[in-house]
Amino acid sequence: MEYTTTYINRNYLIKVYGFDNEGKRINKLLGVSGLIALIGVELANKFIARAEKAAADCTVCKLRRGLKVSLYMH
Repeated sequence: MEYTTTYINRNYLIKVYGFDNEGKRINKLLGVSGLIALIGVELANKFIARAEKAAADCTVCKLRRGLKVSLYMH
């Protein structure tokens, strides 16, 4: 990870909406470990870097498999 877990959890709320790996519909807040379990380390780093660069209140990242990750800045 490029950023520490405490830094991400302290500065962002991570909401996930769509379908998980098993095909179940999800709509919930996750921590860093849940995000990594769902999308992997590479995509998690990419999404956090995008949110850091944008410096907006909310950054939305969409995956082709129907998963939408929203990063809300505290």
